[in-house]
Amino acid sequence: MSVSPPARRILGIDPGLRSTGYGVIIQDQRKLQYVASGCIKSQSTGLALPARLKVILQDLREVITAFEPSEVAIEIVFVNVNPQSTLLLGQARGAAISAAVLADLPVAEYTALQIKQAVAGHGKAAKEQVQEMVRRLLALPSAPSADAADALACAICHAHAAESYGGLRRTGYRVRGGRIL
Repeated sequence: MSVSPPARRILGIDPGLRSTGYGVIIQDQRKLQYVASGCIKSQSTGLALPARLKVILQDLREVITAFEPSEVAIEIVFVNVNPQSTLLLGQARGAAISAAVLADLPVAEYTALQIKQAVAGHGKAAKEQVQEMVRRLLALPSAPSADAADALACAICHAHAAESYGGLRRTGYRVRGGRIL
């Protein structure tokens, strides 16, 4: 008799300096269940960068306390045309990772391409496609906001990735350097 793995509560984060999306799902075997999602707004007029980062850190700590995830998935920042924007986004991402690390949660990182591939089937999916697929995969009555949908998509991507590699480990196979052994 095989024992099924325990349900996982995954917090997905779409980092942003103005709006950081978050989404919490439960993965119980192959089923995904929506728990919560939303956006942390840190664009208040007059707030300096350190204060905005503090808002992201504190609000994500509150999300972690409220929903008690067992693991976190976050989108990897890629280099934009404007290097200054990339650096600022990286700082927002650092604040988000810090909130997870302070709660002793494991953090997995995925590129936008990997996330879109896992949710929409191709890495060039438009925001609207991601929103609609998240709505369908989680059986939501309406599509979440773009930032919340991206965060939920990140959590879904993590659930699918762990299912793939975790399933291989349970069957005796291993993955090393991207190859199945």
